[in-house]
Amino acid sequence: MPDEYDLIVLGGGMAGLPVAMKSAYSGMETALVEEDLLGGTCLNRGCIPTKTMIRSAEVANLAHRSEEFGIDIDGTIKADMDAIVQRKDDVVESIREGAYNNVEDNENLTLVEDHGVFESAHELRVGDRTLSADRIVINTGARPAKPPIDGLDEVEVQDSTSLLFLDEVPDSLVVIGGGYVGTEYAQMYSRFGADVTVFQRGDRVLPREEPAVSDVIEDVFTDEGIDVHTNTAVTALTSDGDDILVEADGPDGTVETTASDVLLAAGRRPNTDGIGLDEAGAKTDEHGFVETDDSFGTTADGVYAIGDVSGPPMFTHSARDDADLLYRHLAKNEEVSTEGRTVPWAVFTDPQVGHVGLTEEEARDAGYEVGVGRQTLAEQAKPKALGETAGFIKLVTDAETDELLGAHIVGEQGAEIVHELVLAIELGATAEQIANTMHIHPTLPESINSAAGGVHKPS
Repeated sequence: MPDEYDLIVLGGGMAGLPVAMKSAYSGMETALVEEDLLGGTCLNRGCIPTKTMIRSAEVANLAHRSEEFGIDIDGTIKADMDAIVQRKDDVVESIREGAYNNVEDNENLTLVEDHGVFESAHELRVGDRTLSADRIVINTGARPAKPPIDGLDEVEVQDSTSLLFLDEVPDSLVVIGGGYVGTEYAQMYSRFGADVTVFQRGDRVLPREEPAVSDVIEDVFTDEGIDVHTNTAVTALTSDGDDILVEADGPDGTVETTASDVLLAAGRRPNTDGIGLDEAGAKTDEHGFVETDDSFGTTADGVYAIGDVSGPPMFTHSARDDADLLYRHLAKNEEVSTEGRTVPWAVFTDPQVGHVGLTEEEARDAGYEVGVGRQTLAEQAKPKALGETAGFIKLVTDAETDELLGAHIVGEQGAEIVHELVLAIELGATAEQIANTMHIHPTLPESINSAAGGVHKPS
């Protein structure tokens, strides 16, 4: 006989864990099935460990720049990878330990640590046990994708997980992909001392951002000695002694370089294989993501999918919001929907990128008459005082109503200060209201005043 529950959650990532915890606290007998570690990609292989190591890279960069600030550092500045990785592991472990303690303390929650496979829409085979529930939530996440590159399976390459555990800085690193993961790792390892080259298939890095944002990041990378090749697709990898020969097709023909290490950062694919979705009756799309409606329901009755496994937006904060909405639906019978929700995001390069809402091009394509306000940070007091003048703030508005449609920041702490503009969009604030809101001087967010006050309708 199967073990019966009110709810089964397959996957203990940053969406599965909170929906299981909250549902169990509400009185639902809940089973949480996780074959790896609680916390998923974000805690163990993504957000937390990478940002911890990026902080070490920022410290190294400031040390190298110390003379700009009148500080004389006597001695060699060197990245101690053993110490950097240990600090990262300590931070991750402290958070993960809290997650396991919370699960253990939740009397209505049972953690089953094994691989789960659907036998039907309401049954999972987990090891030698069968679990059943009227409602099952899929939160199996995603993993790095492997692009079609000749020789990829014959050479040893790195991914976003393995690079978190290197015990020494690579002599040279080729990064395949200029998106969020690729740019963050490229700059981090460059600041640790690696000779870094980025190959980006598209015409610019960070293609989802405003073009001018990409320009700032590419200029900063060039200044820091990172070699960026855009419109250039890697076609082949070949062992060359202890190194790897990288061949790519670029605008001017074939580009070749050798590197001690290669990072694949060319997107992510969902973990939908090997969990019996056909037996459940849950369909996937052409990319392998579980098909869902705007209330997380799949094509299988009583089966839901949240987080990365259901496709974009693939962020921890949107996954957490998925979990909260689905919990309210499952435990409180609320009608919920993701339609129209505001999802911001960030890129933790230096300078940081903060993004919310529509780009100028997206707003025009949507039929808006657009207003634009822009403030260059090099003209502002606090960035000058910090010595961090790269970047700008750009606001996109509905020219007819003056309401904010989008905000794009590339600059010091851009991922932090964008939240004021997330709230502004949520509340339907106008550029005039933002411009007239008093900001403390001197601070980085006061540049928002200037950007909002300068909104105009471009000719």
